[in-house]
Amino acid sequence: MIIRDTGGVTLRAEDVTGAAPARRRSPVRRAITVVLVVLLLAVVLVPTAAALRVLLTARQDDRTRTDVVVVLGAAQFWGRPSPVLEARLARAGTLVDEGVASHVLTVGGNQPGDRTTEAEAGREWLVGHGLSASAVTAVPVGNDTLSSLTAVARVMAERGWTSATLVTDPAHEARSLAMARALGIDARGAPTRSGAGSVLTLEYVARETGGLLYFWLVERRGIARVVGA
Repeated sequence: MIIRDTGGVTLRAEDVTGAAPARRRSPVRRAITVVLVVLLLAVVLVPTAAALRVLLTARQDDRTRTDVVVVLGAAQFWGRPSPVLEARLARAGTLVDEGVASHVLTVGGNQPGDRTTEAEAGREWLVGHGLSASAVTAVPVGNDTLSSLTAVARVMAERGWTSATLVTDPAHEARSLAMARALGIDARGAPTRSGAGSVLTLEYVARETGGLLYFWLVERRGIARVVGA
């Protein structure tokens, strides 16, 4: 719009008031921008939260008294526990000696061709190292953490137990606790502090971070509570 003509110079409204106002973004563009920002934050923050959970849980050493100590399985060779499994078993024995629990569940199945299971090899090791045979129960089920803990939850429910101290490697503790709690177990963490598997390597932490993310986003939805349902 022309305002006036002075000395042959034509002044327009934008010359007097400044540049024309910028166009407002459409509601659709604003919504798309918000969605993209949220997705970007999720891609960054959720994995970061999982990694922090793995690292922080690895430092736990909960000596609260529970109904049972659960030793998660690892490889065994013809009845002889691997160094990783032996470190977990030794940790469980220490927890029993300290009065954290009076009973131990060893858990884990076998691989094709094995003459025994991880659970049975673990039980034999504990009994051979001073625990009473009546204080150790083998749960020879599971070739992964979730199936093993599901079997543990069923045994606990049958015996009226609700709380457990989980013994595994430090990096593996966060995922194990998340699964156990989703199954209804009042789970505490007391990971190994020495021996094979106790070192927080970058590869191990990265693998367990991915595993925890997969559990949060996929596996958890299919879990039915077993203990305390």
